Amino acid sequence: MPKVPARWGEAEPAIKAVQVAFDVEEAVLRAVRYAAYRNELSPSDQIRQVLNLPVSTRPKRPRLTVSLAEADYHALGARFGLAAEDRLAIKERVTAELIAFAQRHPPPP
Repeated sequence: MPKVPARWGEAEPAIKAVQVAFDVEEAVLRAVRYAAYRNELSPSDQIRQVLNLPVSTRPKRPRLTVSLAEADYHALGARFGLAAEDRLAIKERVTAELIAFAQRHPPPP
């Protein structure tokens, strides 16, 4: 493996980590996701907890992600009356829509 630049020192363990995917039944997937939700963990951290591996205690930036193709930006731009190229404005409108969704559908206590 190539030498890691000194400024990346703290990130070196993460750089060397390998993401592993598990092909499991739907019931296992749902159980892990539900436990992660109940424990306020990411599914990855829930798996680490199940395996008795250390879980990072560093605060994580709360965020949601979705993959958007060029066609999606065109559809969203049309929906919001924005140019498909105005991705920042589209992101702001999507964020507002997600906030409104959460207000209409609060999670159970």
